[in-house]
Amino acid sequence: MTKQRWLTLTVLLLGLVVVGMLLRWPKEKPLGREELVARFIQAYHSSNVHNNTRWMGIQAQQSPCDLWAVQEIIHEVKPDFIIETGTYKGGGSLFLATVLGMISDSAKVITVDIERQMDDASRLDLFKERVEFIEGDSVSEEVLGKIADRVHDSRAMVILDSDHHREHVLKELRLYSRFVSLGSYLIVHDTSHNGHPLRTNYGQGPMEAVEEFLTENKSFISDRSREKFLMTFLPKGFLKRIG
Repeated sequence: MTKQRWLTLTVLLLGLVVVGMLLRWPKEKPLGREELVARFIQAYHSSNVHNNTRWMGIQAQQSPCDLWAVQEIIHEVKPDFIIETGTYKGGGSLFLATVLGMISDSAKVITVDIERQMDDASRLDLFKERVEFIEGDSVSEEVLGKIADRVHDSRAMVILDSDHHREHVLKELRLYSRFVSLGSYLIVHDTSHNGHPLRTNYGQGPMEAVEEFLTENKSFISDRSREKFLMTFLPKGFLKRIG
């Protein structure tokens, strides 16, 4: 057998071996819907794009899918007030004010933060017209009293986005649920923390607070239909008042 024929036969045999190995290689199962969604959320979060998301030029750390879901709720509920804890730079407050301005001539955002960091946002006319800022601890009697005096029996919804540790979120849920009108929503941000599916080592946070709150307050349910866009930082976090 010539050297060339020997080489050809060797290559063919090696090819057959490789093909055989590939045929026997365990095939990876296709990812299910939940795993696909979780991986996309993880990829989105790790890209840090949420820290470079802006509304009217002001930083707003929410995902576009969650913002869209919130505007649908605002349009349906038509609240007189949206109470928000966790103002930060004010981009989220401006988004809420923008949507409110489309459905009401007088509706307001009341936003609370322990520290004033929204000076750029506060210079905008929309902020001046539609947003009322309260500086202080969201769970303090003073802050809650100011909100109660302002809201009274008006139609309201609440968005919690301040300290994300379980005990604080649970306290906010218990204190702010009274402001939520029947059929309206109590929305809890970043229930994705602590492995749901983000920040696996965070420790108990918003998700665990929501789960405990729902066991003790039967006037609210988690409206999972609001997660229809799949990519959300608020799994189980859209709480609807039904009673």
